[in-house]
Amino acid sequence: MGGRWIEHWEPEDETFWRERGERIARRNLLFSVLSEHIGFSVWSLWSVMVLFMGPQYGIDPAGKFFLIATATLTGALIRVPYTFAVARFGGRNWTVLSALLLLAPTGLALAVMRPGTPYTVLVLVAALTGVGGGNFASSMTNINAFFPLRKKGWALGLNAGGGNIGVPVVQLVGLLVIGTAGALHPRIVLGVYLPLIVVAAVCAALFMDNLAPVKNDAGAAKEAVRARHTWIMAFLYVGTFGSFIGYSFAFGLVLQTQFGRTPLQAASLTFIGPLLGSLVRPVGGSLADRHGGARITLGTFAAMAAATGVVLYASVVESLAVFLVGFIGLFALSGLGNGSTYKMIPAIFLAQGHREGLAGEAAEAYGRRLSGAAMGLIGAVGALGGLGINLAFRQSFQTVGTGTAAFVAFLAFYAVCMAVTWAVYLRSPAAAPRPRRRPRSGARPLSARV
Repeated sequence: MGGRWIEHWEPEDETFWRERGERIARRNLLFSVLSEHIGFSVWSLWSVMVLFMGPQYGIDPAGKFFLIATATLTGALIRVPYTFAVARFGGRNWTVLSALLLLAPTGLALAVMRPGTPYTVLVLVAALTGVGGGNFASSMTNINAFFPLRKKGWALGLNAGGGNIGVPVVQLVGLLVIGTAGALHPRIVLGVYLPLIVVAAVCAALFMDNLAPVKNDAGAAKEAVRARHTWIMAFLYVGTFGSFIGYSFAFGLVLQTQFGRTPLQAASLTFIGPLLGSLVRPVGGSLADRHGGARITLGTFAAMAAATGVVLYASVVESLAVFLVGFIGLFALSGLGNGSTYKMIPAIFLAQGHREGLAGEAAEAYGRRLSGAAMGLIGAVGALGGLGINLAFRQSFQTVGTGTAAFVAFLAFYAVCMAVTWAVYLRSPAAAPRPRRRPRSGARPLSARV
């Protein structure tokens, strides 16, 4: 695949951005969201498929949690190579190819989703849906290159939020199928998505662009791996995105297992939390643009700990109404934190460039170089948090029959996330030293506030 290459791209140049850059960047953002949206839907297919698995499938709750955990794991691991694919093949070209790859897990699920299929086969097909999770990493890396720093919180939040909405949308499709055709027809859900995948690929081919200046930088990748802030932000992203994707995959199954909801009852509630979490992600990015990502992230973790306390109480007293209030609150807060943490990444590495004595375009290039390299790794580790949540639920239900023990562990983890955010980014943030190089005449300095 070739064509549609842009050789010159300077989003930080306000004249370039106003006259040409913004229009192109927004168009690419729109179709990036579409492709990533379908990718998230495919990645979360098994959170819907398990709702169709009645007694005739012979799979217990622990087995169902393992299915969705497998999809989470492969979706996390594949994010690393997907991050580097953008520079290797071009953002447009890779979006087309990665969209077409979604046909494989969706088509195979259509073929095997029936009683009597060996459990191992179901696990393997669930693992293949991880390619949908990889779309997030390549999409975010691509969009990060299109927008200037002052717009990254909004753009990355919108890109990710639009993609995240793929989770509640596929759950709504599942609800529609269960409510009309019944719980014996999961293949209808899969049949809906096959043509949508083709539409996403065709739109990317027709309307997206490749940025020639975006190159893989082995040195930047190594430097990002060595940077402590890469791992600190990966840990915090476990708390935000890991929570979002883990709860999204497990919510319906928890309602069925702990509160005895039927497939229709569970499906009618499952989509609400992921939908809210997806919608508020751009809000988190915008708030971080205005007030600093670290402040918003700290407040989010504090609120998530409080919401987890509500869920824990509801789990002990077996109150479905209180449980729903707390759990939906967790979804909304995790979405807010997703936006604020991702905004922190480019700002952190820009500030690090300033600490290295760089200024102006040199500092901006340094920040783009390292943040682009770090995003894939951070996204991959963050998604592994979803695996941890699903495995925690599996163990909790297997040992005590409820999710209470898992919620205790989640509460403790959010407390640690609060402490790390405050200690590293708010207690005594390091001021950037005076640059050794003067910015270009007339260039407006960028804020590196984290």
